[in-house]
Amino acid sequence: MNFFVIGDVHGCFYTFDKMIQEHWDRENEVLIQVGDLVDRGKHAPQSIQLARQLEQDFPGLAYFLKGNHEAMMLEHFSNPPSYNWLMQGGQETIDQYKAMKRDISSDIAWINSLPLFYDSDNLFVSHAGIAEKSRDPFDEESPYGILWNRSKLKNLNKLQIVGHTPYKEPAYDSESHAYYIDTGAAYHGHLTGIKINAAGEPIELIRLKTDKRDL
Repeated sequence: MNFFVIGDVHGCFYTFDKMIQEHWDRENEVLIQVGDLVDRGKHAPQSIQLARQLEQDFPGLAYFLKGNHEAMMLEHFSNPPSYNWLMQGGQETIDQYKAMKRDISSDIAWINSLPLFYDSDNLFVSHAGIAEKSRDPFDEESPYGILWNRSKLKNLNKLQIVGHTPYKEPAYDSESHAYYIDTGAAYHGHLTGIKINAAGEPIELIRLKTDKRDL
């Protein structure tokens, strides 16, 4: 199977849905989303709803990873209030849930079950990556950990794909053998998807301009 990896959605449901409907080859690709489904954009609950539906409809073919915004959301609801999350788009997310009358507790339970990474023989996908400086890359609170890192990535001898740090264009670092695919969907930018073959080689980059309804 090939892979289709999608960057940070941040509540941009209409753009996310278009990416899925028009570009995911369900017969030949494993879908992986790098986390940060929530906050920033106008449709965080709908983005979660779509992800959960895809995971249910395509078991073993659709994977959604935890991002730092999901981690902040979980912290808020386990040890409220987390003013950091509320100021990072969390209050808007809460307001969207109230307006939609969607059960946030069910989505919190689902978010709590999300994995930190997807790993195969030739591909490693996570929200912020395995950093050279990290002593414990899976420490969810570390600034160099897999949810928060913004430093140089370690070369894993396989392709790494990460989101987290927004770029105007998808960026490839040959030294780290890593692709950065957060292209600022919630900042009037684009949502990026990248197709990877089973050997861990990029096939195609797809960039969708963020739908105005998401902003």
